[in-house]
Amino acid sequence: MDKIPKILVIKLGALGDIILAMEAFHAVREKHPEAHITLLTRKPFVKLTSQMPWFDEVVVDANPKFHQIGKMLKFRKTLRERDFTRVYDLQGNDRSGLYFKLMAPGQPEWCGTAKGCSHQRHDHRKDPVPATERMLRFLESVDVPRAGAPELSWLTGDVDGLGLPGKYVMLIPGCAPQHPHKRWPAEHFAKLAGMLAQQGIGAVAVGTAVDVEVIEEIRAICPGVVSIAGKTDIGQLAEVAKRAEGAVGNDTGPIHIAAVAGAPTLSLMSGKSDPMRMTPRGPDVGFLQKDDLKDLSPEEVMKSLRLRK
Repeated sequence: MDKIPKILVIKLGALGDIILAMEAFHAVREKHPEAHITLLTRKPFVKLTSQMPWFDEVVVDANPKFHQIGKMLKFRKTLRERDFTRVYDLQGNDRSGLYFKLMAPGQPEWCGTAKGCSHQRHDHRKDPVPATERMLRFLESVDVPRAGAPELSWLTGDVDGLGLPGKYVMLIPGCAPQHPHKRWPAEHFAKLAGMLAQQGIGAVAVGTAVDVEVIEEIRAICPGVVSIAGKTDIGQLAEVAKRAEGAVGNDTGPIHIAAVAGAPTLSLMSGKSDPMRMTPRGPDVGFLQKDDLKDLSPEEVMKSLRLRK
């Protein structure tokens, strides 16, 4: 066992970032097929990443604060006792830089931006390229070649009990509460759903439990919208997307899942979003952007909607 390379990959989140990193995860596994590869990520993403075929183990980021000495030392032990031979820091921020320091003395080979690491590289986070491309270029700089799009048959779930209509578009009207500027108005989603209904296409609204309120606003205007908010895990969400005619929604995690699952996807972005860096990754993806999403009309969205041919 001691002869097997022990690799640590750091990618903490959010959900969209995890999805955008999958090609990079795949590349690391192809580079190190015999290695024991561990992912360090945040607790909300453990279930998803534990299903990924590229990792043998997933460790939760303890996120210790500087004043939490006991927690800091315990997490240091968690990292050091695994005796990693190499680290790929795909997070590349101050937090992961702290973990480099925390593993001293005798850190493993460390590929990242942390000052003093063995394979220090340019901080690509602000480069004007898509997030996935940025990570792939970083890996190439440390001799990890691209491995192409990963196989995603594992990203699925049972959706038979969700009451999905025969033909539908997936609506993604939620987003993190701290980013209200990312929300396309509920009344606009409702009007779009009405336009789809006129063409014989249903609308299925997805999201977490915190998105139920905005989805009920949509349903109050357009009762025909089917809500499965809070009823799906990420695998089921991907399967809903695979069966959809298309997907449209805010710049948030589920839009990335819809895109990578293969649904023709339209992402709606405010002026504070960066389409170059954060447009979802998938076979058929587009975006619309307005400084204020209230000014993006349902007619414009309907005209640009991407649907299966």
